Amino acid sequence: MSSTASPVIFMRDERLKAEAAIEPDPVSTSPAAKTTQIIAIYGKGGIGKSFTLANLSYMMAQQGKKVLLIGCDPKSDTTSLLFGGKATPTIIETSSKKKLAGEAVAIGDVCFKRDGVYAMELGGPEVGRGCGGRGIIHGFETLEKLGFHDWGFDYVLLDFLGDVVCGGFGLPIARDMCQKVIVVASNDLQSLYVANNVCSAVEYFRKLGGNVGVAGMVINKDDGTGEAQQFAAAAGIPVLAAIPAHEDIRRKSASYEIIGKPDGDWGPLFAELAKNVAEAPPVRPKPQTQDELLGLFSAEVTGRDFKMEPATLFDMVGKTELIKPTLEVVYDAA
Repeated sequence: MSSTASPVIFMRDERLKAEAAIEPDPVSTSPAAKTTQIIAIYGKGGIGKSFTLANLSYMMAQQGKKVLLIGCDPKSDTTSLLFGGKATPTIIETSSKKKLAGEAVAIGDVCFKRDGVYAMELGGPEVGRGCGGRGIIHGFETLEKLGFHDWGFDYVLLDFLGDVVCGGFGLPIARDMCQKVIVVASNDLQSLYVANNVCSAVEYFRKLGGNVGVAGMVINKDDGTGEAQQFAAAAGIPVLAAIPAHEDIRRKSASYEIIGKPDGDWGPLFAELAKNVAEAPPVRPKPQTQDELLGLFSAEVTGRDFKMEPATLFDMVGKTELIKPTLEVVYDAA
């Protein structure tokens, strides 16, 4: 057998030498690629999350930002104000119809735009026919198939129902799907109870190694009584904006009119909110106990000056409790 290397091996060695001689590309010194801020907004149902988000997203777009608004509330009403009261096809409903037809969901089937704001609704199952949280999970799975992580938005705003923070509704917090959370509340006990629940969920997952924090609170329908301000201070989160309980806002919102326009009467308010939302860092909140939460309100409002009276067996069954001797055998110590 000849000891001379074959022509094939020789050519391969020469090619490898040539590749090794090529200088590597220089280290990039250009600015980092754009990072999308994904922000989850939570609040009690009916507190005004959709109103706040529609106007906030509109203002951000007017400031030159690329914004995606995603409604994650089963009511599917997040985008209604943005689109003048019109309902948009939801991802869950569209996905089901397309699947039956043997077709794939396309961007144009579920995503619509207005003046630079892109918006869509995840939707939810019909009443009694499925879990709303599971519907949220399915919606995000569809978004990922559509290339959600490659869309290159400056901001993605997620509108979540805050009354429950389990399952799919707690997804952004539990799985670090967003960088920060914003709570929308008012000066009433129930909305602050929900805000506190969200803070508790954030703190719970932070203890498990999560990275999501609370960027602050938006006070909607602010009547000046100050309970929401006190809660924010006690929880260690900033107030990003206080939207007053004003008749002009109520009337325009009811007629599906955007008020977060740079040249409008309420433009400066939403411009300041947009700035604060963008710049506010995610912080670790301090959830309040039930007593601390009730302490924000007067006893006349909460009725906490009431004294509880223990119930008796007589209350339950209408007869006096009989004390029977125990049959347990007790042994003396050895």
